[in-house]
Amino acid sequence: QVQLVESGGGLVQPGGSLRLSCVASGSIISIYAMGWYRQAPGNQRELVAQITSVGSTIYANSVKGRFTISRDNAKNTVYLQMNSLKPEDTAVYYCNSVPLGLSYWGQGTQVTVSS
Repeated sequence: QVQLVESGGGLVQPGGSLRLSCVASGSIISIYAMGWYRQAPGNQRELVAQITSVGSTIYANSVKGRFTISRDNAKNTVYLQMNSLKPEDTAVYYCNSVPLGLSYWGQGTQVTVSS
């Protein structure tokens, strides 16, 4: 059973940056496409960035040009660098496979963008 643990969230002012990490245990994730999802209060969970096993990336229009997803297969870890953060980026961020199915959801990491 793969376990995913997200970290790196916090409170940041608009325009600030954060780097999220997702560490997987229980299985090697290098063969899987992975993604970062987010869920804001009252909203459905949405996929904002994804990376294939060979490093190709796709972004939601809302984060394109501001967020960068990457992976370190040697560390079984996926990252999300978030720059130029906006209040509408406030959400709980989760990682998981794309498509879903690799693991249950982790606890996520809260990102709050506010002045």
